[in-house]
Amino acid sequence: MAVANGNGNTSKGNRSRGSRCIALVGPFQSGKTTLLEAILARTGAIQRQGSVDAGNTVGDGSREARDHRMSVELSVATTTFMDESYTFIDCPGSVEFIHDMRAALPAVDAAVVVCEADEKKIPQLQLILRDLEEQKIPRFLFLNKIDKSDKRLRDTLKLLQPASRVPLLLRQIPIWKNDIVTGFVDLALERAHVYKEHTASEVIELSGEDLERERAARFTMLETLADHDDELMEQLLEDIPPPRDRVFDDLARELRDGLVCPVLIGVAARTNGVLRLMKALRHEAPDIEATAARLGIEAKGESVAYVLKTINTAHGGKISVARVLAGQIGDGMTLNSEEAEAGRVSGVFKLMGQATEKRGAAGVGEAIGLGKLDHARTGDTLSSGKTPHRRIADVRPYPPVLAVAIAARERKDDVKLGQALAKMVEEDPSITVVHNADAHEVILWGQGEMHLRVAVERLTERFGVAIEKRKPSVGYRETIRKPVTQRGRHKKQSGGHGQFGDVVVEIRPQPRGTGFVFAETITGGVVPRNYIPSVEEGVTDGLRQGPLGFPVVDVAVTLTDGSYHTVDSSDQAFRTAGRIAMTEGLPQCQPVLLEPIHEVEIVCPSEATARINAILSGRRGQILGFDTREGWPGWDTVRAQMAEAEIGDLIIEVRSATAGVGTFTFKFDHMAELTGRTADQIVAARRAAE
Repeated sequence: MAVANGNGNTSKGNRSRGSRCIALVGPFQSGKTTLLEAILARTGAIQRQGSVDAGNTVGDGSREARDHRMSVELSVATTTFMDESYTFIDCPGSVEFIHDMRAALPAVDAAVVVCEADEKKIPQLQLILRDLEEQKIPRFLFLNKIDKSDKRLRDTLKLLQPASRVPLLLRQIPIWKNDIVTGFVDLALERAHVYKEHTASEVIELSGEDLERERAARFTMLETLADHDDELMEQLLEDIPPPRDRVFDDLARELRDGLVCPVLIGVAARTNGVLRLMKALRHEAPDIEATAARLGIEAKGESVAYVLKTINTAHGGKISVARVLAGQIGDGMTLNSEEAEAGRVSGVFKLMGQATEKRGAAGVGEAIGLGKLDHARTGDTLSSGKTPHRRIADVRPYPPVLAVAIAARERKDDVKLGQALAKMVEEDPSITVVHNADAHEVILWGQGEMHLRVAVERLTERFGVAIEKRKPSVGYRETIRKPVTQRGRHKKQSGGHGQFGDVVVEIRPQPRGTGFVFAETITGGVVPRNYIPSVEEGVTDGLRQGPLGFPVVDVAVTLTDGSYHTVDSSDQAFRTAGRIAMTEGLPQCQPVLLEPIHEVEIVCPSEATARINAILSGRRGQILGFDTREGWPGWDTVRAQMAEAEIGDLIIEVRSATAGVGTFTFKFDHMAELTGRTADQIVAARRAAE
């Protein structure tokens, strides 16, 4: 079969072995889902191009995505272009859902970074490009919505360049007519095209100013390529036009080696520039062999696959979205992960957004769904050999930054909630579930406000569990300031054996952070030794809730005296006496409220540092200092100490002040006394809640 090659001529044979897998990534609302829809429409995979606003796209097929009109999980779709198979992975752009992108990247051959000429989105673009750079993913940049740009293309590139650590290599320039983009010039092919609405562009001749612009832009492109090709540099210095094939070879090599990021232009909503993008992917993007080499796949005759996403469907059970990196995977095959047996494949599925269709065995390069691999997890490397293949990637979620306490509205749904949470965390490892035993709360931790909102919606809509939610409890404690000696006496007579326990204890404050210490100085057997452990249990009971309503810490208690009855004394009686001594003694010890203080580290664009400092100061934060973020030009790291109560919704303000990209980590540092009006309000709220 004859196919067009990079210079417009034809050659026989396939350019690659196996299906290609391409990630569509980019800042929030840059047009990734629209581009996927345009690609599927132009390649004939779908009959009609849908739109995000209409809620009828292949990507963003879940109810949550359509309700919020944003990608909240990745979507997978496969199509054919010029007799070659391509799987596209449409990844969320919001930093709150970015783990789906990061987990999928190891398995792709290349990425198309969809962006626009919007200065506000440059920090988001930098985050995404940094992930691609660190995982060594070859990448194109598709400058979308070129028809709405009010900047010259070269000015736009200067604006975007700081986000990339490698040169943004302009592959196309726009053709302007009456301040409207009517087409583009391909600098590698040296051809001009005029856009046609929803159909192939038309080749035209260049002349005058457009021809001069093309020659200057092409020379700049060749100069950049020549930085890594001495022979090309000599040809340019001697004014020798380089062979077109040589130019395409350099483009493919430097893309593969991560030396440049080629930039193409278009309008996804009108399918403008989509076919040229597909041809660039076909001729220049690496194939599965190059990807397997990059990942160090050691197949040795076995089948190897990478799990890039886990889905729990309503009726079909669990599906592991995986890409075959070596060999072939079919129904009934037993696969192992690096830790254990992943299971036996129960169905191989073609994926088209939310739709699944059973299919035959999948060959190398294909991305498919594997049914009911119970022990497979996102990020696992699966293999068919007796010895598990080594793990090819270890992509861990960013630390969570926002929490909500949840509970099933109906007690009968408690078990159902636990099962739903397990499935949801399996699908989205960037969600964390924590059981706070002290407060009897289930805490859902996530990457931001929308992330948690979508998680709660899924629990209700997909898993059928009605949820109640509230702010998580803050880990307040209380301690004492002065020592007291207190007697605790428990005496009860109710026919037959009574109850009698009598203790005297010294209650003393301890240095901060030393916890609880119990001791005894009993002499003469006034409290039999077999009852002393029960006294300690009673003292511990009394510390669980102090006079201010919170657990008591940093207290030393010494049992010094007491009495007993040979018939009526018991373990329970002395435990009760110990608790009474604490309940009556602690209010006399000048109790004081303690609040947890955490050390917080915020990373943000430098232009937002002043705003971050103001936010921290407004939340009772003590700023410890700030510095440039290592390896991140234009970013700062701010360190501070903050009360846990002030960290609760901190991320909402941080994201608002940083165009959605700022984040932070925190860890417990110490407990600090809290007095005055704030403490009074906390104690009053606690008592009202009880």
